[in-house]
Amino acid sequence: MPDFRLETDRLVLRDWRDEDFEPFFRHTNTPAVMEHIAPLLDDERKAHFRRKVIERAALYGHTLWVMERKADGAILGFCGIKRCDVAGSPIGDFEIGWRLREDCWGQGYAREAAIATRDAAFELFGAPHVVALTVERNHRSWGLMKRLGMKRREDLDFIDPTYALDGGRIILYSLDQAEWERIAA
Repeated sequence: MPDFRLETDRLVLRDWRDEDFEPFFRHTNTPAVMEHIAPLLDDERKAHFRRKVIERAALYGHTLWVMERKADGAILGFCGIKRCDVAGSPIGDFEIGWRLREDCWGQGYAREAAIATRDAAFELFGAPHVVALTVERNHRSWGLMKRLGMKRREDLDFIDPTYALDGGRIILYSLDQAEWERIAA
C-alpha cells in the first residue's frame, strides 16, 4: 500500500515525507511528551526512528503514520500500527501506538486517530487482534486504551531491559477481532 492515507473528521494519517520529521521532532521530542517513553532523542535515535517508520511502511504497508491536522496541515505527532518487536512482547503482533505533541493534549486528537487506526488494523490489514504497550504510571495512554475497548492483559506484561523507566516493566492491553466487531457494530 504505497502512499497510505487515512482520514478522520479533523486528521490525516499518512506515510511520512522528508519534511515531516523536523516539525515532528521539534514538537514531540520534549520532556513532557517523552516522560513515559524514553529520554530525549539524540540525532542517532532520531535517524533510527526515521528509518524504522519508513522500513515498516515498505515491509508491511503500515507504520506509525504521521498525524496531520486538516485545518492547517500541522504535524501533531504520529498514530499507527506496527509489529511488536521488543524482546518479551508478543513479537509480530499488531501494535497500535501514538505520540501527540503537548499543545494538542486533551482535544480528542489521539482518540480520533487511535480509533481510525484500530479500525484500519482489522479492516485493512486483517489483524486477528491488536495490542498496545505502555507503563503503569502512564495513565493517559492506558486510559485511551480502555476507551478503544482494549482490555488489560496482565498475563502478557513483560520486562524490557532496555527501558530505563519503571524498572522496565511494560503493561499490555489487547483487543481481539470478535470484540472489535461487537464494539464497532
